[in-house]
Formats: sequence, structure tokens, C-alpha cells
Amino acid sequence: MARLLLLRHGESQWNLENRFTGWVDVPLSPRGIEEAKNAGLKLRCFTFDRAFTSVLQRANETLRLVLDTIGQSNIPIEKDKALNERMYGDLQGLNKAETANKYGEEQVKIWRRSYDVRPPGGESLKDTAERTLPYYERAIKPYILKGETILIAAHGNSLRALVMDLEQLSREQVLELNIPTGAPLLYEMDLTGKVVDHRYL
Repeated sequence: MARLLLLRHGESQWNLENRFTGWVDVPLSPRGIEEAKNAGLKLRCFTFDRAFTSVLQRANETLRLVLDTIGQSNIPIEKDKALNERMYGDLQGLNKAETANKYGEEQVKIWRRSYDVRPPGGESLKDTAERTLPYYERAIKPYILKGETILIAAHGNSLRALVMDLEQLSREQVLELNIPTGAPLLYEMDLTGKVVDHRYL
């Protein structure tokens, strides 16, 4: 049995300010730091073989705080932009409420939650999946097949793409999928990589 822990980074400064963040490299907010430490407390019963994260500091810092909290800072860590958040294009830095007033709430929801509609100048969830899933298959799944315990600290949309694949969600189901910040999501998997059970800790 292998175990895969997915963790969306703690609240970032732009999450706090209700801004579209995407690839802008903003730090954790004070609350986000506490969320990361609390996630570490929930993960104390796990011994990780390795961890993966994006190249953005909010995910890197979340991972560092978790591993410091559980005393496992010496495990192998791989950083890759394939795990980065969706690139939100022209929306990056804009306040979400102001954007909804300008374009309409329904349009903004489609940009944020749909599978294959891109925001202006940005990536759709489909685009994100097309970089995240091949990376998972190539770089992470081989360790799952060995029965290892893996931690991925990443972002709402790169993790939505992965959850959509792991749980075989439809495009309609993924529209309503939201992954909260700082909440570890455990997948127990057999040695073929099939999900046996999953739950938030």
C-alpha cells in the first residue's frame, strides 16, 4: 500500500487580499504560516520517503514548515514548474470581486472553475492538467508503485487536475471541486496506482 498526501499551500498574501495569483510569486500570509504548521501537526504520524512541490515560494514555504514541524527536513525534495498554479494571464493581480463586477460573476466562475475555458491570456484547467499529469506519471507515480509515502505541496488548480485524474471526475464534477488551503488530503493506493481510499485529515 502506498500513500499520497496532497497539500495545497497555506493562505497566501493575495489569497488574503482576494486577488488572482497564478504564477505571481507571493509569500504566505501570517494565517498561511499557521495553516502550514497545523498541517504538519496532522501529518506527524507519517514518515515520508520524498516530497514534490512547485517552484513558487508559497508552496515551497508550506512544505518547509510541514517538514520542520514533523522533523523530516532531510527527505529528498523535487521542485518543478509542472506543479505550479494555473497561469491566470490578464487576471493576475486583480481583485476577484472587482473582476466579477466587471465581467459578471458567472463568467468569472467559468474562468476559475471550468475545465477548458481559458481566462484572457491564461491557462485553463485542461492546460494545467496537460503539464501536471504527465509530470505525475513520469516523476511521482513510479514511487507510488514502489509503495512509498509521498507528499505533494502545490496549488489549488494543479491539485484539482491531479484529483480529477485520481478520482476520475467528470468535467461537470470538477467545476464544483475546491481544495482548501492547508488541509492534507490522503490517498491510499494499491501497487498498481489505483486509489483504494481517500479523505481529508
